[in-house]
Amino acid sequence: MPANLLQALARIVQQPIPNLKDVTSAKNRANSLGVSLEEYIKDAFADTFHTSDAQARLNKLAGTFSYLGSQNNPPDMMLRGGDAIEVKKITARNADLALNSSYPKTQLMRDNPMLTKECRQCEWWQEKDLIYAVGLVDKSQLSALAFVYGIDYVASAPTYERIKASMSTGIASIPEVEFAPTNELGRVNKVDPLGNTYLRIRGMWHISNPWRSFDYLPQPPTHAAFSLMAIINDEKFLAFPQNDRNALLALTVDHPTLNIANVVIKEPDDPSQTKSAKLITLYL
Repeated sequence: MPANLLQALARIVQQPIPNLKDVTSAKNRANSLGVSLEEYIKDAFADTFHTSDAQARLNKLAGTFSYLGSQNNPPDMMLRGGDAIEVKKITARNADLALNSSYPKTQLMRDNPMLTKECRQCEWWQEKDLIYAVGLVDKSQLSALAFVYGIDYVASAPTYERIKASMSTGIASIPEVEFAPTNELGRVNKVDPLGNTYLRIRGMWHISNPWRSFDYLPQPPTHAAFSLMAIINDEKFLAFPQNDRNALLALTVDHPTLNIANVVIKEPDDPSQTKSAKLITLYL
């Protein structure tokens, strides 16, 4: 069975590592908090929190993930036979997530032009559910961690494509402009009389972080040394293996601040509509 979010949540509950410097110093990894956050997420899914041998860890990662990302292309990682994951680091609770030139996605599609060839060919797949994993980092301290699926978090692609298409059409309508469509919003060629200058037009997409987007739900206290929040719609939650659902529920016995609640969340494409979901929270 592929690794999944419920397994990762159970491991985080049992082995939270709020200080990201512990991640890098324990296994001699790159001393970057953004990288450390990604490594922490990998360890949670691959069950390698306690794997100190580098070769053994690499083997477990290879068995867990089919793709481990490219610096300038989504996603950050893909579970073999499972979901895709985007990891985002913020340094203030009210900060937005910077998505740069790629608008937010409900799912990861194989025909996405931003993907690398290696990502498309790493395993047989057409679409994957997309998890946004967001870490709130204060200096080296991981003070809060949130997981939410794109399908519960962002609108469907036409919402964003409409804006992109309208902007491209407007730019192309400027008189005496040679417009060249690209994977970005566009490119204007031959701006100057000699034709030597061109203008790249890039989108800089941002989205509110999960704590702000779901501020209508009960959340862990902000003063906690470490808190965890995960939002999973009921259809997705029930698709996870029964054993994994039971294992996470069993942890509530020994962890009194771990709570699995039934909630309703707003439909991203139509906020007047709601759907049932599970809200999983923990604080230390």
